[in-house]
Amino acid sequence: MQIIIPMAGKGKRMRPHTLTTAKPLIPVAGKPIVQRLVEDITKVCGQKVNEIAFIIGSDFGVEVEQSLIKVAESQGAKGSIFYQDIALGTAHAIMCAKDAIKGKTVVAFADTLFKADFIMDTEQEGVIWVQKIDDPSQFGVVKLDEKGVISDFIEKPTTFISDLAIIGIYYFKDGDYLKRELQHLLDNNITEKGEFQLTNALENMKAKGTKFMPGQVTEWLDCGNKNATVYTNQRVLEFDKGKTYLKEKNIINNNSLIIEPCFIGENAEISNSIIGPHASIGANSKINNSLVKNSIVQKDSKVNNANVANSMLGVGSEVTGKNLDLSISDYTQIIV
Repeated sequence: MQIIIPMAGKGKRMRPHTLTTAKPLIPVAGKPIVQRLVEDITKVCGQKVNEIAFIIGSDFGVEVEQSLIKVAESQGAKGSIFYQDIALGTAHAIMCAKDAIKGKTVVAFADTLFKADFIMDTEQEGVIWVQKIDDPSQFGVVKLDEKGVISDFIEKPTTFISDLAIIGIYYFKDGDYLKRELQHLLDNNITEKGEFQLTNALENMKAKGTKFMPGQVTEWLDCGNKNATVYTNQRVLEFDKGKTYLKEKNIINNNSLIIEPCFIGENAEISNSIIGPHASIGANSKINNSLVKNSIVQKDSKVNNANVANSMLGVGSEVTGKNLDLSISDYTQIIV
């Protein structure tokens, strides 16, 4: 089994956080988004993963590349790095890792998390993971025939056709077949709005008789912007069923209350404060005389005399103030 993770650019919807950090490496409940995604896919696949290929920008840096290799190795797989420096669409991004596309292959875009209670049937020709949603007009959706096979792909339908939204995770039994279809798009300059799209390859494969089945997840969690990521942090903490406030992490708690569920990283110092519920505090952070709830505070940060809620604080940031709803980048100081 191969897993292909297109990460491409750092992302605009998560600025200012992605000015300095690749979006999939932003932590949710103490782990980078991409690490959680890889761990969850590996569980659902139910078989050994041989290689995990990450497609990134060449400006991500050596430290990011090393972190991604470690994520792959934590799943017993080889980690590979490939580059996409110009955003030319999803099909182009996947083909940047063409050397890793072979045999049974999962393609997963790295700004989404999910919860599922199934083990994928890897003998199917293809599986497209979907989730029922109330408003499908902002997403690509699939339509099923009477046998439950996917009959149509529709991008952002203006009238109701289906409520099964494509969440951005795909399985292909024959990776080489997928690669040939993607290469066909590139060779013949087949684009949508100037970009090479995976959906065109799926349509061509379906027209040739490939049967795609839906893999319905129980929950789909977006990490595309600040509010969505804070909500995802909340849900992941709830999935973990309790706090991860552990004494063995050398956490210093001075006269503070921790309300589950929370994540508190190594060597954090919490003084005269209330943390939680649904707060993630990064390693080496210092929280003093403050209330922090439903927020992500990344490592090496400081919060003093503040009420922080529904917020994301970047690495090494510092906040001193009153009632705040923030989204601030790394090493930013806010004094109110």
